[in-house]
Amino acid sequence: MASQAVLNPAAKPVRARSDATSWDRLRRSRGWTGLWFMLPTALILGLFLAFPLLKGVWISFTDARIGRPGVFVGLENYIWLWDDAVFWLSVFNTLLYTAVASVVKFAIGLYLALLLNKRLPLKSLIRSIVLIPFVVPTVLSAIAFWWIFDSQFSIISWSLRHMGLIDQNINFLGDPDLARACVIFANIWRGIPFIAITLLAGLQTVSPSLYEAAVIDGASPWQIFTRITFPLLTPIIAIVMTFSVLFTFTDFQLIWAMTRGGPVNATHLMATLSYQRGILSGQLGEGAAIATAMIPFLLGAIMVSWFGLQRRAWQQGGSDA
Repeated sequence: MASQAVLNPAAKPVRARSDATSWDRLRRSRGWTGLWFMLPTALILGLFLAFPLLKGVWISFTDARIGRPGVFVGLENYIWLWDDAVFWLSVFNTLLYTAVASVVKFAIGLYLALLLNKRLPLKSLIRSIVLIPFVVPTVLSAIAFWWIFDSQFSIISWSLRHMGLIDQNINFLGDPDLARACVIFANIWRGIPFIAITLLAGLQTVSPSLYEAAVIDGASPWQIFTRITFPLLTPIIAIVMTFSVLFTFTDFQLIWAMTRGGPVNATHLMATLSYQRGILSGQLGEGAAIATAMIPFLLGAIMVSWFGLQRRAWQQGGSDA
C-alpha cells in the first residue's frame, strides 16, 4: 500500500470502514445525554401532573360519586353545568377576581420594583420586608384577613367607630360586593412581592449605559421608562404575568379559608365550586367537569404568553414589521 501511494500520489487513501452504527452515534450525542437527564423529571411530571389531569377529564364524562366508580355519561355533566346559574356565577367571579387582582398586582409590583432598583438606605432590609407577604403561608394570611374583616372584631370597623365615621360595624364578608373586594384585596397583598422581586431581578440586567446615554440625549424619566425600561422588561413581564394569572385563576386556599364561597356564592371561584361539588357533595363527575372547564381559560393565558415570546421584535420592544 505504501509503495502504491508513492508510485501514484493522486491515489486516495483507503479509509477503514466505520463500525459505529446510527444507534451508537445517537447515544454519544448531546441530545441523548440531555434526554437521560430529563427522563426522571418527565416521569415525575407525567405521574403527578399528566395522569391526574387525564384521569380528571375522564371522570368528568362519568357519573362517578364518592364510593362508586360510575359509568360513562358523555357530555351530561357539561350540559347540566350549562344550565347551572351558580356555575356561571363562579365563572364570572373567577374572571373578575383574576383580571382585577392581576392588573393591580402588576401595577404595584412594577412600581415597587422601580423603587427598589434605586439607591435607597437599608435597601436589603426593605427587600426582605417586601417578601414577607409571599413567604407567609396562604392559610395563615387568609385567617389574618378573615379576622381583619370579621363582622364583630374587625380592626377596621373598630377604628372607624372610634373616629366617629360609622355607627355600627361593617359586615365586610357578609355583603356580596364587599366580600368580593375583600378577597381580591387579600390576593393582591399576597401576590405583589412575587411580581416586584421578579421584575426587580429583570431590572438588574438592564445596562446602566443605556440610561446614561438617554440622560445625555435629554430624555425625560417617562421617555426612559417607555423607550428603555419597559421594552427590555417585556419578556420577563410576559412570564411573570402568565404565572400570576395562572396562580390567581386557580386560587383555592385563600377563598376557602376566608369565605368558603359565600355569601350566597358571591366569592365562589371555579376551583372552590369544583371542590364543593366534587368532594363535599360527593359528585365527583360534576366536580371534575367544573375543573376541566378551567382548562380552556388556562390554555388561553399560556398561549398569549407563548406566542408573544416567539415574536423577537416584540421582545426587543420594536414592531413586528
